[in-house]
Amino acid sequence: MILLRKILFPFAVLYGFITTIRNWFYHKGILKSYSFPIPIIAVGNLSVGGTGKTPQIEYLIRLLSPNYKIAVLSRGYKRKSSGFLLADYASTAELLGDEPFQLHQKFPSIQVAVDANRKNGIERLLALENKPDIILLDDAFQHRKVKAGFYILLTAYNDLYADDFILPTGNLRESSSGVKRADVVVVTKCPPTLTEAAQNQIRQKLHLLAHQQLYFSAIQYDVMLYSESERCSVASLLNTDKLLVAGIAKPQPFFNHLQDGNDEELEFPDHHDFTESDIQTIQKKSKNKPIITTEKDFVRLKGRINPAQLFYLPIQSIFLSNGENFNQQINNYVEQSTGNRPIS
Repeated sequence: MILLRKILFPFAVLYGFITTIRNWFYHKGILKSYSFPIPIIAVGNLSVGGTGKTPQIEYLIRLLSPNYKIAVLSRGYKRKSSGFLLADYASTAELLGDEPFQLHQKFPSIQVAVDANRKNGIERLLALENKPDIILLDDAFQHRKVKAGFYILLTAYNDLYADDFILPTGNLRESSSGVKRADVVVVTKCPPTLTEAAQNQIRQKLHLLAHQQLYFSAIQYDVMLYSESERCSVASLLNTDKLLVAGIAKPQPFFNHLQDGNDEELEFPDHHDFTESDIQTIQKKSKNKPIITTEKDFVRLKGRINPAQLFYLPIQSIFLSNGENFNQQINNYVEQSTGNRPIS
């Protein structure tokens, strides 16, 4: 695989050139970006998958929803529908995509919509009778057709954009110079014990602009496991034989957190569409043992596996330090914004 990526280096150079020209066209106004008279916060990354966008979106929902009407707009990756769709009681993971459906179920008081055309999606949300006060754009850092008012760029601790290269040789969707569009950069999935000296080393490596704020976050696992109808503590099942199932990018930390010596692991691709054959494999390997999966996978497995066996482990994003500063920066933008500023 590594050799193949090296062989594809010329295509990476070509892809990087195309994305650079595209960004230059937007910068010069040759390609038009659209702004809207409402605070819009975009969360995204420079790389492909695995940076923790959904936990960051959930963090913003918890921060803002007590005081504002929130809408989340996603493209709905791998959904079996098209166009604009606003989540309601009839929505499913197949129609919305697993992550939007997870947000819809977890935060019933907010609006969740999907549309690959973010401009159209925003216009449809603003045309609602109960229109939102704030729109959170999920995975929209490269969606230049819309000008968000505030950009949060995520980069994973073990896969920093500064150490990566453009697709297909690396995993970057565009040149690392794209970081200049960010207001805030969050290094996600950090070890909880990351020292200040290690943080400063990363800070120097990322070469941020003077106005850009850098934060460090970690994944916090819930102490409880949840099924459709009950819950139990993680501790109560740690020493119990179980099957761990994950269809997410980079699932090893999830496995490590729950793994006991006799546990089995089943790993599937990110956003995996579980087939009947997959379900049979899971059931066969479980041998009536508890099955623990991620929250994202649970929304696709629920109703297809014995509910008495199937549990999920929620996660949250927490800041290692200066979380209050991040919250204040977001709140200041929302309070002061009457629209969206142009991107330099």
